[in-house]
Amino acid sequence: MTQTPTAHTPAQGQARVQFTVPAQHPMVTVLGSGDSLLRVIEKAFPGADIHVRGNEISAVGDATDVALISRVFDEMMLVLRTGQPMTEDAVERSIAMLKASESGESDGQETPAQVLTQNILSSRGRTIRPKTLNQKRYVDAIDKHTIVFGIGPAGTGKTYLAMAKAVQALQSKQVNRIILTRPAVEAGERLGFLPGTLYEKIDPYLRPLYDALHDMLDPDSIPRLMAAGTIEVAPLAYMRGRTLNDAFIILDEAQNTSPEQMKMFLTRLGFDSKIVITGDVTQVDLPDGTKSGLRQVQDILEGVDDVHFSRLSSHDVVRHKLVGRIVDAYEKYDSRHGTENGTHKGGRNRSGHKGK
Repeated sequence: MTQTPTAHTPAQGQARVQFTVPAQHPMVTVLGSGDSLLRVIEKAFPGADIHVRGNEISAVGDATDVALISRVFDEMMLVLRTGQPMTEDAVERSIAMLKASESGESDGQETPAQVLTQNILSSRGRTIRPKTLNQKRYVDAIDKHTIVFGIGPAGTGKTYLAMAKAVQALQSKQVNRIILTRPAVEAGERLGFLPGTLYEKIDPYLRPLYDALHDMLDPDSIPRLMAAGTIEVAPLAYMRGRTLNDAFIILDEAQNTSPEQMKMFLTRLGFDSKIVITGDVTQVDLPDGTKSGLRQVQDILEGVDDVHFSRLSSHDVVRHKLVGRIVDAYEKYDSRHGTENGTHKGGRNRSGHKGK
């Protein structure tokens, strides 16, 4: 997008910039249906006046705001040139990244366009991409390291992105199989009380992993791949005593492993394999007094060569916006009251019941 001079002079202390959108890009792709994208930018910079006339966009306001608005539109144009449409969420995340870079909260090495146009996997008419800077760095770490920990709250794409990288690795023949596993610890329920065989009891607990697979592969191919052992979905206990070669291995819900289980799992690593371990240390469902292996392993392996810890936050939540606010609210409550998940650490809550 080119910047052109304007005859109008901004008020003292203000700056002005004007852009011309190239003719090959319809204005609706830049402004959004019903100007929805423009409204997102106006909301993010309430002190600036943004005007549109034809294919020209002008902005007047504080010099810092105007410079950021200019960069937002430049990044939007870079994304649009790839053929990928801009969404309200993508514009919001672009603005957040640029503001973080401007304030020094981020090193700004990656631009919003670089983050939003990095394709991981295309399947069934949709493309899976990172949506935040931390997600991109998490994905990049999976490429660079043998063992990667993805630690963060619900909805940050930890498992989903790892699954996409696993399918990508399988399809490109970097590995011969995918192994997906979870510790069989239930959030307030007991598998033993469920009806059916052991497999029928375990199957619902592993269902989220199956659901992600169905998003990324032809559903008809999944039973065939599982029957051939190319894809294995199993409880963590089934990993004991094995050496896993030439595989992409994902341990999900790792906050519910004991230290012993975590050590057992990590030592399953074989040749030409990659391990991704995901979990949320704020949602531990282990019995009282049992230490989380995911919490402990950070102290043990931090700094070890070829092991990487990617930490995501509420800013990386890609579910409903309210999920990020809920995560933040719990963190604020816990910091004020010295609790974890609303209950006193390792003790009893105010009603006298043990907290988890």
